[in-house]
Amino acid sequence: MKAKLLLLAVLGAVALGLGPAQAAGKLAGRVVDEAGDPLPGVNVVVEGTGGVGAATDLDGYYVILNLPPGTYDVRFSAVGYVRRTVQGVRVASDQTTTLDAVLPEEVIEGEEVVVTAERPVVDVTLTSQVAILQKEDIDLLPVQSLADLVELQAGVVDGHFRGGRIGEVQYQVEGVTVNNPFNNESLLRLDRSLLQEVQVISGTFDAEYGQALSGVVNAVLRDGDPDAFELNAETYFGDYVSPEGKGEFTNIESLSPLGRQNYQASLSGPTGLFGTTFLLSGQRILDEGYLYGERLFLPTDSVNFETGALQPTGDAAVRPLGFNREWSALARLTNRTLLPRVKLAYQAVFNQYERKNRGAFGGAFAYRLNPDGTKTQEQTSLVHGLDLTHTLTDRLFYEVNLRQNYIDYKDLVYDDLFDPRYLLAGPPRSNDNLEDGAVLVGVDPGRFVQSTNSFVVKGAVTWQATRIHLLKAGIEGQVADLRFGAPGGFLTGLEGGGLIPNDSLPEFRVSDYTPVQGAAYVQDRIEWNDLRVRVGLRAEVFDPNATVPSDPQNPANAIAGAPPSRPVDASVKLVVAPRLGVSFPVSERASLFFSWGHFYQVPGLGQFFANSDYSVLRDLQAGSVSFGVRGNPDLRPEFTAQYEFGFKAALTPFLGLDVAAFYKDIRDLLGVEFISTYAAAEYARLTNVDFGNVRGFTVALDQRRLGAKEGFGVSTTLDYTLQLAQGNSSDPRETATRAEAGEDPRPRVVPFSWDQRHTVNGTVVVNKPRSFSATAVLRFGTGQPYTPDIGLPGFDSSLGANSARKPTTFVTDLRAEKFFSLGGVTLTAFGRVFNLFDTRFDNGFVFSTTGSPFYTLAPVAQRNLLGDPSRFAAPRRVEVGVSFNGALGR
Repeated sequence: MKAKLLLLAVLGAVALGLGPAQAAGKLAGRVVDEAGDPLPGVNVVVEGTGGVGAATDLDGYYVILNLPPGTYDVRFSAVGYVRRTVQGVRVASDQTTTLDAVLPEEVIEGEEVVVTAERPVVDVTLTSQVAILQKEDIDLLPVQSLADLVELQAGVVDGHFRGGRIGEVQYQVEGVTVNNPFNNESLLRLDRSLLQEVQVISGTFDAEYGQALSGVVNAVLRDGDPDAFELNAETYFGDYVSPEGKGEFTNIESLSPLGRQNYQASLSGPTGLFGTTFLLSGQRILDEGYLYGERLFLPTDSVNFETGALQPTGDAAVRPLGFNREWSALARLTNRTLLPRVKLAYQAVFNQYERKNRGAFGGAFAYRLNPDGTKTQEQTSLVHGLDLTHTLTDRLFYEVNLRQNYIDYKDLVYDDLFDPRYLLAGPPRSNDNLEDGAVLVGVDPGRFVQSTNSFVVKGAVTWQATRIHLLKAGIEGQVADLRFGAPGGFLTGLEGGGLIPNDSLPEFRVSDYTPVQGAAYVQDRIEWNDLRVRVGLRAEVFDPNATVPSDPQNPANAIAGAPPSRPVDASVKLVVAPRLGVSFPVSERASLFFSWGHFYQVPGLGQFFANSDYSVLRDLQAGSVSFGVRGNPDLRPEFTAQYEFGFKAALTPFLGLDVAAFYKDIRDLLGVEFISTYAAAEYARLTNVDFGNVRGFTVALDQRRLGAKEGFGVSTTLDYTLQLAQGNSSDPRETATRAEAGEDPRPRVVPFSWDQRHTVNGTVVVNKPRSFSATAVLRFGTGQPYTPDIGLPGFDSSLGANSARKPTTFVTDLRAEKFFSLGGVTLTAFGRVFNLFDTRFDNGFVFSTTGSPFYTLAPVAQRNLLGDPSRFAAPRRVEVGVSFNGALGR
């Protein structure tokens, strides 16, 4: 372990000379006179940045690196020429904004021309599909969090990017990962009020991004203004409103305006200390959900299931089955003047929630009469660290990022295994003939905790080597202390249905691992006239820092006469991933693009290490089969080769087109293999055997706002995705599940369970600046696969796996707001409606005999399922609120 920590220290030391530039953009262009001749020595200054700028060279070219994303005014000035200011120039992270200028000779001293930049309706220089949303775009949408924004992008369906599995996306804040290595999902929930820019890359991506197979989401946070204090505050209230759902959703007719509450505020500005600015933000969310139960029973009540004698002692109170109570906070300090040409920043993002997860269909609703018997999920997360940016020259800078990502999660009823309430209540008990199978007494005995304490160091150097070549080189490392498992559990099935606590069995222990990951990359961004080429190479290394049996045929070293087996270190994995992207102009306003790359990702480490204690197999009997899937710390990274080809064009000054075809060849996904021991027994363990492929195309239209600049205007977007995602397994453990059920476990190619063939997203924005705006978001999707069942009793009546489709869905969300200006203060009254038409569509469940969530061919046998409203997605939700934004002085 010391050697591995030393390796990470070396990576960190190297990173002190290198740093990432993902959260900064580039501004470049050429300045000429009216005759088209280059103007050397022109001063180009980006206003509002403390004098950041550059001078044109002998050929009139300039370049400004390391600009934070945002909208700027850019001033061009030279002796003897008219000064020119271009307003509203948008700069995006890791992209180049081209801004050329023509300066006429000065006739009147001090003459100045002010123009407004025309943002291209489509960026024809991009080499893959990238959605870039800045603060002004985000403010118009009926969304509240980063996750909501991501779901609106082409190719994204329920968290799946272009047909990939959940957990294949790299989430970053300021260019540094915030993924939990336990499951490769984001640690944080970020409110939209904190976001300066969001980039969603659903296609191929550069070598600077790793540990992802399907996409990248990078969020850039707001900074404080060095010249003014600014206060922002927002609150809204709402509830689920569905008169038509009275027969489906319990208590839906009882309107509670405080069913959903949100309170948030942020304050930013100068600290008065050494040019340091600050941003402080806090948020409180209270949500009672839309699924309710009635507390007729307490977990400790008595029920005679044989006679049906019930002795409930509950208070009959209506209780939410899926609530969420959340705290969030952000603190950010930024300094640009303490050290020459150095920017220092510290940020901390905190989340804490307590919730009862309504869970999958058939979960929490089973406890509708005994709501105190369900588990509560609690999570605390903190992401904090330092960023340093040092500009060595106008064409060379580096950054260093140091982060601690911490999460603590638990999912249980009572914290203490020996809490007497566990023993008094016993396990959950029900009877199909009583209250349609509801759990009347007992508590859920499941217990699970998970914590991750990871340290990340990351860095890269950025060098504009020539006018054409922008070079980056970077290195990063992460070490994580990963703990997870059951903190004790219960033995059940005893006489009387009692629970016996036990914390000595392997399955009732919390495991602890410290894996180490590292990576290095080089990237060249070639910008020659209108041709763009991105080429890079990334190397990734992973050490699980765990052991596996030296001979898997004698996993517990307990087979007499067999070759001995001992624990040996799992091997260190090294992979190399090339990336290439090209954008070739076919006209001034259109381009073809192509991209290709190899992408690797270490699977969620919870799958690596879960059930990886092979000593439990010591009692595996000869000739028997253990279907309990063992973990495998010696797994390889999963692999995807992506290909993308497309066309981008500005069809008119206000209408842009983006078309992309893609193909993904997916290999080495986690799956299950059966290993035969020397005693002719078999056991299942995870390995890299699953595979799949995804092919499809997207078409996106972006219609820029039409109408007078200060008057009524309309803008729209529309995107369509055709996607075919298929493979041998939708879940790593599916093979073992089929084998245990007596089905054929051999590989076959079927649609993945999330394969949504046709997806359409559209937005319509109607607004008048500083007066009002209204936005509609429309989402259409065809049904995802399910396995149909012809329902013949006594026969294996299921048909081909995932051979039928669920019903289509169509959902509309609205946001409307009215602005009021009072001096330097803006007050906004707004309203939002989600699922405007109160559409009933399935939430992942349909009856296998009908393909519908509404009815089944066995209504008597499945009457408890017919009464479960969690088979539907959320009903109509209405929210109203006010926000405040204003400068408090300069």
